[in-house]
Amino acid sequence: MPYQHILVAVDLTEECDPVMQRAQKLAANSHAKLSVVHVVEPMAMAFGGDVPMDLSMLQQQQFDQARERLDSFAGKYPKLGTDQRHLAYGQPRQEIHRLAEEQGCDLIMVGSHGRHGLALLLGSTANDVLHGAPCDVLAVRLNKPE
Repeated sequence: MPYQHILVAVDLTEECDPVMQRAQKLAANSHAKLSVVHVVEPMAMAFGGDVPMDLSMLQQQQFDQARERLDSFAGKYPKLGTDQRHLAYGQPRQEIHRLAEEQGCDLIMVGSHGRHGLALLLGSTANDVLHGAPCDVLAVRLNKPE
């Protein structure tokens, strides 16, 4: 059965383009709707949760910059309307799962570096998204930078 709605989770690096290009082909072949999401993590999470200062202004700047970067990224893909661009705030796995459920997505696509050993034990967003996902997950293998 073909997919109806594909959600592409991106980190807004240049490595996202192959994932988006693969998603576009898959969406075209199955006549599926295509959406994209970027998740901004709370700064306190990056610093271990105990930060003795107010980060709200910095967090808002980070969110605004992410919105600009998402719009710029999505601008390369003309079929991706503004209603198909999502910017979320929180833990990536939870927000991607939440949005996939809300939007009725039946496939989540993410990029994966295919790490092994210690890097795999430390986890990755692709691995996180796979566990507990409300639908199928496709990890697109990314080439390692030379």
